[in-house]
Amino acid sequence: MNRAAAWPAGGRRYNARMLSPTLKFLRLAGHILAGVCIVLLRFPSLDRPARARRVTRWAEQLLAILAVRVRIRGALPIPNGALVAANHVSWLDIHLLHSLLPARFISKAEVRNWPLFGMFAEASGTVFLVREKKADAMRVNQLMAEHLREGDCLALFPEGTTSDGRALLPFFPSLFQPAVDARAAVWPALIRYLNADGTPCIEAAYYGRLSLGDSLRKILKLKEVHAEVAFLPPIASQGLTRRELARAAEEAVRNAMPSAHAAPGSAPGNTARLPA
Repeated sequence: MNRAAAWPAGGRRYNARMLSPTLKFLRLAGHILAGVCIVLLRFPSLDRPARARRVTRWAEQLLAILAVRVRIRGALPIPNGALVAANHVSWLDIHLLHSLLPARFISKAEVRNWPLFGMFAEASGTVFLVREKKADAMRVNQLMAEHLREGDCLALFPEGTTSDGRALLPFFPSLFQPAVDARAAVWPALIRYLNADGTPCIEAAYYGRLSLGDSLRKILKLKEVHAEVAFLPPIASQGLTRRELARAAEEAVRNAMPSAHAAPGSAPGNTARLPA
């Protein structure tokens, strides 16, 4: 199934490929301001499903402004108590998955302090983890299991850091425990950012010492980005340990990658990891 990113609401389309980086930035700034108003003025009176619909629409529009065209492979996860485990390439990953699924994300606590995006993450129901405190993993795991039992869709990046998208780091198993406890299905997902000719779009990656501002400037300069999300067959958690579940999800994502890029442990960038 293929899908292009939705265009902004109001019936008027524009070709983001033709816009200069400055005009893209101005549209993005206006879109973020509109998002702030929605969070502050509308979210307090909305229930969880209504908030999720707003987040999905906002994410679709953000991707359109940045000329990110989305293609889906495989079947979308059934959000009734599902855990999506994806590789991590860019800050765009969260908005990409938000545009497709009503998901709660598991994220490092530092994201909460990001200007504006941290506020959006909190408003969308993100569960924040203090990676430096092993005891916090127990709190997060209990909260995740509760959300899964209640039928929420959760999403996480079990590599614990980003790469340039051409390799996969080992999946850490700690945050797979809630899926075991709640007997929830795990849906592996492979995220790739490509140029028009199908080669990896390294400019879309956010890794290493690259700042968020520098990453945004790189993306604004791109005429178009092709984002591909491959949702792989779900893995039943019954009878598996968290390590077995993490290993099965990692193997599924690794096997879906182009063979030349699937070497374990070869991704560059920040090596900070989630606790096992």
